[in-house]
Amino acid sequence: MTLSKSLLVKGAMAGLVSAGVLAISTAAVAKTYVVCNQYDECWRVHEHYTTYPADVKIVYHDDAWWATHEHDTHVHYRLLADPTDDHGWYDKDGVWHPFAP
Repeated sequence: MTLSKSLLVKGAMAGLVSAGVLAISTAAVAKTYVVCNQYDECWRVHEHYTTYPADVKIVYHDDAWWATHEHDTHVHYRLLADPTDDHGWYDKDGVWHPFAP
């Protein structure tokens, strides 16, 4: 009886641990978008913003696009230069222009 109780407790604990790991890994995955301007300057944002100026001509892509085009020579990635607050855009010279959320 003690052996089966011990196995039951271990099984329950293992289930809780794996459920916790799944919850943590699921929570860590945040939806991001790739946006590109008319000059093929691309960067990541966390929301589908609608406040870009019309003349900037922003195009949205999903993460699958990012993975497919990661090594394209005509696309310039701004991963390291992305600010913490991604309310803004890059111009043709790679200068960041913030806008109010």
